[in-house]
Amino acid sequence: MAHPLLYLLFLVFPLHTLAQNTATIAVNQTLNTASEPWVSSPSGVFAFGFQKIQATEDQFMLCIWYANIPQRTIVWHANISAAPQGSTVRVDSSFGLILSDSEGNKLWSPGDGLSQVIDHAFLNDTGNLVLVGRDSTVVWDTFSHPTDTLLPTQEMEIGGMLISRRSEANFSQGRFYLRMLGDGNMVLSTKSVSTNLDFDSEYYNSGTSDPTISDYKLGFTELGSLYILKGSNKTVEITPPRSIYSGSYVRLSLNFDGVLSLYSIPKISTVNQIWSSNWSQPDNICTAIHGNYGSGACGYNNVCSIDDDNTKRPSCKCPQGYSLIDPSDEYGSCGINFVQICDESLGTERGSSEDLYEIIEVNNTNWPFNDIEHINPCGEDECKASCLNDCLCDVAIYGGSGCWKKRLPLSNGVYGPNIAAKAFLKLRKNGLLEKQNNGFPDKKKDHGTLIVVGSVLLGSSVFINFLFITTTCLGFSFIYKSKIKKPNPSVQSNLHCFLYNELAKATNEFREEIGRGASAIVYKGEIPLGSGNIVAVKKLDRVAHDSEKEFKAEVNVIGQTHHKHLVRLLGYCNEGQHQLLVYEYMRNGSVASFLFSDLTPSWSERTKIAFGIAHGLTYLHEECNTQIIHCDIKPQNILLDEDYNARISDFGLAKLLRVNESRTHTNIRGTKGYVAPEWFRNNKVTVKVDVYSFGILLMEIITGQRSVGDIEIDGSDKVILADWVIDCFQEKRLDLLVENDAEALNDMEMVDRFVMTAIWCIQEDPSLRPTMRKVNQMLEGVVQVPVPPYPYSFT
Repeated sequence: MAHPLLYLLFLVFPLHTLAQNTATIAVNQTLNTASEPWVSSPSGVFAFGFQKIQATEDQFMLCIWYANIPQRTIVWHANISAAPQGSTVRVDSSFGLILSDSEGNKLWSPGDGLSQVIDHAFLNDTGNLVLVGRDSTVVWDTFSHPTDTLLPTQEMEIGGMLISRRSEANFSQGRFYLRMLGDGNMVLSTKSVSTNLDFDSEYYNSGTSDPTISDYKLGFTELGSLYILKGSNKTVEITPPRSIYSGSYVRLSLNFDGVLSLYSIPKISTVNQIWSSNWSQPDNICTAIHGNYGSGACGYNNVCSIDDDNTKRPSCKCPQGYSLIDPSDEYGSCGINFVQICDESLGTERGSSEDLYEIIEVNNTNWPFNDIEHINPCGEDECKASCLNDCLCDVAIYGGSGCWKKRLPLSNGVYGPNIAAKAFLKLRKNGLLEKQNNGFPDKKKDHGTLIVVGSVLLGSSVFINFLFITTTCLGFSFIYKSKIKKPNPSVQSNLHCFLYNELAKATNEFREEIGRGASAIVYKGEIPLGSGNIVAVKKLDRVAHDSEKEFKAEVNVIGQTHHKHLVRLLGYCNEGQHQLLVYEYMRNGSVASFLFSDLTPSWSERTKIAFGIAHGLTYLHEECNTQIIHCDIKPQNILLDEDYNARISDFGLAKLLRVNESRTHTNIRGTKGYVAPEWFRNNKVTVKVDVYSFGILLMEIITGQRSVGDIEIDGSDKVILADWVIDCFQEKRLDLLVENDAEALNDMEMVDRFVMTAIWCIQEDPSLRPTMRKVNQMLEGVVQVPVPPYPYSFT
């Protein structure tokens, strides 16, 4: 009996080995993170399966890599940041491939439905994973959907692109793109946010355009030749001809730092053999990237230099007084290690600016953008002193006879022996203030960053300035009398003062109502400014409580603001019992009507709205002359212009933070469902109440559901939106939030980032909520979003 059993054993064992090493992968065959990879045949050059990203983490990448050389270099990967331990991939007849986590949740798939039923998958010796249909045709392949690498025999059609990784070990999409354009040029470009339609800047162009030809392809050969195929028979070489690759593997990779490199390694390599860079572009990425958008080759406030090893690869280093926001990403943005408080440099008892700050000189360094002032001619000492004594100046650049004063954040930082400039960094004396470990501002930092320059507080309002002066001299009783004597404030000189009859005529006696609030009605009208303008006229209810205060707040606040994500105030009327505000007209209504309509906007449209609101709030909180708390952020108060850009409106409830003030007492304001808990506790409120409201609004944008449901959907768990979102996050079922949105389901990395950011925003403790600037960075992926804690106290 022993002989037949041995025969059976030797018969079964090769079948198991074949299941893992054959080039053909059958439908319903499954591979998990603990399995051996599926390896190509017959030569076994490439493997397909899971690779552990870092030895210390249980994070894996579904990918293709070189299997027969010591360096297991990944050449293609699924479009996700990582898959957790226990994840599986299965060949599916309808979806081609399905990558799922250990609980069966789908993480990635080539598409929601392919053109025909899949018969099997095949990994060939060129490194191309092919999904083959039942008629033996190619339905989908990795060569047609590259990530950051081109392999020999691979071609790229017009419109194709490579996208860099975020970092060496972070496989999510980075900022750098290789694109094949329709004019025949191969270009390298940057894009700060992946959802942006436009690219920030172009930093390399192959110069291969030919106006007589309309058919182009980008190709890559086994001999390391990168070329443009024009029409059917004309090729233009981009890389120089070489003869050293005949016995080598070659690949073309867009590195995470934006440098495009041609690499080679001998096919028979030793253990210590590494990939050699034989050609790369651009020559100096630190100086090649330029423009007013994006951070440059390195992150904001970082400084780029080229390594002296002929690879043209950049290094990034934070300047003195700054440190990496994400310590694991040396190419990321740097944050300043101290807080500059403007009132400290006004000669108070705390000391002069010379007592508090010092200037550090850094040679051969420049940040060419973000100028706030240019002094020419100017000496070195004068340049230093000018920045030291200017609260808004963080860095000054001196070159030749000119001085360029700058404020944070700084972009396109560069260092090198050929940089004919010197940087003067303004740093805090007597040690640096440490940051919190979790990356969020502590209460002391909030207090500093929320204070703004007091000298501009309501500076253009003669009446309010008069009240302020008389307050200090004569007291509160005289203020009351002066209000009676001067009922019509002199507001912003750049605003048009309308007569009531003019606005009545412009609105056809206030006939077409386009909006209504608790203390105002908005009408559509047309005013004769130039050739005529459609406007929105907001008529305040004088009977409503605090309407006088509301009117003055809107006029004085919005009259001083100007930002592409704020609705512009054009004029006002303050005539007797009539108080009206005239705004530019937003053609596409409110976010509420757009978001909660029968047809939910696309995921890209919703993310565009979220980014716009976040930028607008950052301006109000940190970039205005007078810091502003909006106090009533909700979808009804966000309007959409003709290009569907989000524009924040309705500052009637806005609260100004005056000099030396980061918190304020005020009556409860806002709308049910969006009001931060501190409103109900008689605590002083800060800009963090807007952050809370934005967090709720962001959840509405993600899901397309109202914050407080009018009706039950699938039971009662969705009536309170925040609770449902938190439950889905804790249960790792974020797909339920966007379950009917194919575009969002294919972008679960961004969904995850948005959800975690929203939960940070609604933390019950205001000090745990990030600032709106930090929220911007979290949404855009500039900084890593930590896992948020449960937002509510258990008491």
